[in-house]
Amino acid sequence: MNIAMTLEMAAEAFPDRIAVTSAGASMTYAQLLAAARSAGTAIRDSGCRYVGLLDINSLAVPVAIFASAYAGVPYVPMNYRLTKPELEELLGRIAPAFLIADPAYVDGLAMPPGMRIVTRADLLDLARSPAPADLAPAGEPHDTAIQLFTSGTTGKPKAAILRHEHLMSYILGTIDFGSAADDDAVLISVPPYHIAGISAVLSSTYAGRRMVQLPNFEAAAWLDLCRNERVTNAFVVPTVLSRVIDHLNAKGEEPRCPALKAVAYGGGKMPLAVIERAMELFPGTGFTNAYGLTETSSTIAILDPDDHRSAMASSDPAVRKRLTSVGKPIATVEIDVRDDSGKSLGVNQAGEIFVRGGQVAGEYLGMGSVLDANGWFPTRDRGYLDQYGYLYLDGRADDVIVRGGENISPGEIEDVLLTHPAVLDVAIVAVPDEQWGENVGAAVVLKDGASATADELQQWVKDRLRSSRVPATVAFKDQLPYNEMGKILRRVVKQELANPPAK
Repeated sequence: MNIAMTLEMAAEAFPDRIAVTSAGASMTYAQLLAAARSAGTAIRDSGCRYVGLLDINSLAVPVAIFASAYAGVPYVPMNYRLTKPELEELLGRIAPAFLIADPAYVDGLAMPPGMRIVTRADLLDLARSPAPADLAPAGEPHDTAIQLFTSGTTGKPKAAILRHEHLMSYILGTIDFGSAADDDAVLISVPPYHIAGISAVLSSTYAGRRMVQLPNFEAAAWLDLCRNERVTNAFVVPTVLSRVIDHLNAKGEEPRCPALKAVAYGGGKMPLAVIERAMELFPGTGFTNAYGLTETSSTIAILDPDDHRSAMASSDPAVRKRLTSVGKPIATVEIDVRDDSGKSLGVNQAGEIFVRGGQVAGEYLGMGSVLDANGWFPTRDRGYLDQYGYLYLDGRADDVIVRGGENISPGEIEDVLLTHPAVLDVAIVAVPDEQWGENVGAAVVLKDGASATADELQQWVKDRLRSSRVPATVAFKDQLPYNEMGKILRRVVKQELANPPAK
């Protein structure tokens, strides 16, 4: 199946239901289908190789996703927060392209030949042109639907390939068609260049749920939309939820979002204190931790609302600990944890996480598939499965600290330091060491009004872990650097600890 089939099914089943609301404007599912067909015709006739997006969330985003599918052209949303040289390099890799862009994001960029630049308003104008009512989506299930550039934290960004068959495998395996109620509405605040933003469009369409877009995140605006649009579902990254909670705490307010029945979160490690406070502030809301990767077409493991509630209510430390897990693998995927030699590990043994299933693409442009002979994808995430099947993440494989030949996972040290009553946030990274090659460095943010010394924190770790895990360097910070998806920028922390400012 082509991903456009989800829209055709939705438009046939509930044509008059609102599909998307953005900045005071809306489209029904019938209107979204007509717009996608019309825009798809214009894209096809342009002769472009790709449909690029360099813009924030708007009505143009779902139109572009489905129009690309009708045209049989890969959809490539890009991070508008990148630097000018970075954007120019990515644009050069997709030319000639049909580029939907805010003029502010392309102003001053050197454009490669063959770029047709249209604004979101231009695209919506094209979408109003007549198109054949029987226009069928172009291409085959194996054709590329989406191309997403990785963050490029360790080098040149890779172009991850997601084919129609991978995305449809995820949708069909995790969502029931038409399962949304007439008044269901999902708040989309994830950037459109992230897999979570794309999967939100596809899954919401298949469910028949109204999408409410928040173009630029502000905690007050997020809460206002929840209230005014009677939002029932939302997906957030850790930084978004943290800022919403900080806003409520600062104002001394209650959320006042009675319709909000479900919040899913993912994209980075959720601090335990944040999810605990969120569950206190939103007692009627079910929380879900959704773990996935671009290369897996979205979610591969879930900690569901019942797991959250039982862990929160439990006095058993083992059960309470589940709040720090990403839950259990979804039914349509398998997960295996392996050591450096490729041997499968037992319960509670940390190693690299491998995953396989119909939704797993594991493919990059110019590199081909990185799946092994049996279809397993190496996620580069480290973690372990406990005896009950819950998956715990332990950082990236690339983040492992090699101290004198001993591999040290940052996650286990971070978890220990976060139990210290004065510690709000922490990042463990490798720092250069003449004797050991690498050693443990800690960047620590203390809670407001709290105090702790480096010696005290080092002793805290020493009392609970092996001596090799004790940070050789402890630096106190006002805050830690995160990207917009809530992932810690460890390379920045490493640079700061390796090159402390002169006193």
